[in-house]
Amino acid sequence: MLWQPPLPDHYTAMSDEQLVEAIQSRRAELGDKLVILGHHYQQDDVIRFADFTGDSFKLSQLAADSVKQTGAKYVIFCGVHFMAESADILTPDDTTVILPDMSAGCSMADMADYEQTVDAWEAINDSLKGTNSRVIPICYMNSSAAIKAFCGEHGGAVCTSSNCDKIFDWALAGGDEPLKDGEQIRILFLPDQHLGRNTAAACGFDVKTQMIVWDPMDAGGMGGNSTEDIQRAVMYLWKGHCSVHKLFRPEHIAQIRQEWPGVKVITHPECSYEVCQLADMTGSTEGIKAAIEKSEPGSRWAVGTEVHMVNRLAAEAAPRGVEVRMLSGCQCLCTTMYRIDMPHLLWIMDQLVEGNVINAIKVHPKVSHWAMIALQRMLDITQKQMVS
Repeated sequence: MLWQPPLPDHYTAMSDEQLVEAIQSRRAELGDKLVILGHHYQQDDVIRFADFTGDSFKLSQLAADSVKQTGAKYVIFCGVHFMAESADILTPDDTTVILPDMSAGCSMADMADYEQTVDAWEAINDSLKGTNSRVIPICYMNSSAAIKAFCGEHGGAVCTSSNCDKIFDWALAGGDEPLKDGEQIRILFLPDQHLGRNTAAACGFDVKTQMIVWDPMDAGGMGGNSTEDIQRAVMYLWKGHCSVHKLFRPEHIAQIRQEWPGVKVITHPECSYEVCQLADMTGSTEGIKAAIEKSEPGSRWAVGTEVHMVNRLAAEAAPRGVEVRMLSGCQCLCTTMYRIDMPHLLWIMDQLVEGNVINAIKVHPKVSHWAMIALQRMLDITQKQMVS
């Protein structure tokens, strides 16, 4: 997590009404120079000012398109650090991406760093010598630019929660290189073990015999596994998780089915395998949103994802006679996303009006190059499969 200095006192002393008025005034002054992005998990007080809302990659794409159309010079990303990195990679070099609070990171993304990934890569490949195997690294969008770049440089790709199965299919078919005679493809998946496990299981792989968890903190340097484990497995799942989605438990599903007859349970694939197996459906943030929006009047939905998104879906669905509630009564809140609030947003905009650019997110050109290759592979794969 990066350090964010405290705001000047007058920002935190302002009332909500004063903050709203001031932000709207600054927004008008900046005009087409600025694009504001708001992630689905963002609190309502902030997302009301967003030009676009969506999941992380969708927002980065929308920002890039908007910048091309309007010539905007600044993108304020009301999300977390890895999202702002993706926006910086996709937008033109003369556009500055800004994160209102530098401490708005992602615990999942932080669970895999570059050096640990290099160590894992070397240990896995050393263990596979003589087995006619090739490892392809796949990383979730919720990872740092450095991890995306590692995957790009080593023949891998990025995935989202909605296209992970397609990226797995691509990798298992050899990726960008034709399969050699008798060659077996293995996948190193970072950083969320649950998305990797749920996707691989849906693709037909056995959870117990064909997947192992790679613990980067293992002192033995083998991720907590033996050479035999590594040679047996097809999927190497990084020991990472989402701090929000890990809070949902199988007992929450049993409880809500008992309390709420006829309920449909939909969970994000970052939830554990046991939870997703009990749910009626799993879906990405955009997938969950689409399922609720298309649901029939009178239907009931229990949703296993971040609380701000669920509350917003519930409010939007209620006029249609669709009932939506959290799967769990616990406060499933993305605390790092919550660090971005109206005072921080106003502070950033005040600085821009005064000609000061602070909290700019800049990805190193080499990292950006390889990360873009990994992202472009994902886009090429999904577009090719859509056409076919």
